Amino acid sequence: MDFLDYAFMQRALLAAVLVGITAPAVGIYLVQRRQALMGDGIGHVAMTGVGLGFLLSWSPVWMATLVSVLGAVLMELIRWYGRTRGDIALAMLFYGGMAGGVMFINLAPGGSNANLTSYLFGSLSTVSESDVTAICLLAAFVVLVTLGLRRQLFAVSQDEEFARVTGLPVRALNLLTAVTAAVTVTVAMRVVGLLLVSALMVVPVAAAQQLSRSFAATFAIAVAIGVTVTIGGTVTSYYQDVPPGATIVLLTIAAFVLLTGLATPLARRRARAAAAARPAPDPAECAIPASREADGPVGV
Repeated sequence: MDFLDYAFMQRALLAAVLVGITAPAVGIYLVQRRQALMGDGIGHVAMTGVGLGFLLSWSPVWMATLVSVLGAVLMELIRWYGRTRGDIALAMLFYGGMAGGVMFINLAPGGSNANLTSYLFGSLSTVSESDVTAICLLAAFVVLVTLGLRRQLFAVSQDEEFARVTGLPVRALNLLTAVTAAVTVTVAMRVVGLLLVSALMVVPVAAAQQLSRSFAATFAIAVAIGVTVTIGGTVTSYYQDVPPGATIVLLTIAAFVLLTGLATPLARRRARAAAAARPAPDPAECAIPASREADGPVGV
């Protein structure tokens, strides 16, 4: 536990715990909406915000938050009105965001592509006190939304038409989900990295679904997996001097494989138990032949 003696590790662990909570908390709604790769697209757009932060000498975290929120709103508008060319518009948005980030950071005084590395793949030593403050505030927003509006967000994620009939503001809730996903991406970029954050939003949820089908249990298990792998990846990165983002994602995938292997025999056992609990059919010799049944009751 000597790593706790270092201030940068204390900051990194706090950020890792917050990322482990927020990423699966948002990811469960994205998985339900079949938008598992939305976080990846937002991560590309957030690169422009990071580059602008360096160019304007402003906080890259807050600038990335602003740009990624605008990008998430634009993605929702394209989804509503894009029709047949929506996929082309989204591709232009994603690749434009990546190119914008590279361009802006190279235009910044003393900037180079090397400055992007810690934001693309995560870095422990570069998590500053101001980053921790921003991450805590943004994570609080994500937790409030994902828990406080869980019933409404779940309803919209499951069936938009039914949610609309019941009177829920579907478009507003969709926008809120997109904005919350954008905030989560910027929360996670200092620990996991913009290019890998989508895995932490999706894979823990997929792993939790191997053990449970109820929303509440899946939510809790996914968050537990997220916190475990982010802490484990952060500590492993410190001792083994390996990239934290890649380590966290590989641990997440390993958790998915392990839980899938455990869930398969459990599912078979439950199926056998359910089959054994069903009432047995009547024996063939006790059944009334069809011809006799058609002739009516037998007389004495």
